Amino acid sequence: QLQLVESGGGLVQPGGFLRLSCAASGFTVSDYDMRWYRQAPGKERELVAGIISTGSNTNYADSVKGRFTISRDNAKNTVYLQMNSLKPEDTAVYYCNAHRISILNIYDYWGQGTQVTVSS
Repeated sequence: QLQLVESGGGLVQPGGFLRLSCAASGFTVSDYDMRWYRQAPGKERELVAGIISTGSNTNYADSVKGRFTISRDNAKNTVYLQMNSLKPEDTAVYYCNAHRISILNIYDYWGQGTQVTVSS
């Protein structure tokens, strides 16, 4: 079964930090573009960060650039999101996504999400 499981969310104060984990099973994350999204209540899902399957190239939303870092551990088949200098506006459910377009199909897998709350 193809599966992504997020963990590491929680409640932190402004300026604090968290590391989110996305553990994959049933496929190899090094073969996919891996992404983190977030969604706050009443708002659209937002792309936060991505890492390309063919290398270490990364991209970030302007709102998190310089504060968040996406990385991949191929040995553990896990993707991480290091979140530093957290702000209340970072409060959302964070989702891990695996994405790949092939000749035959579009692959788009999602985890269940993990809650991040930034509040004093």
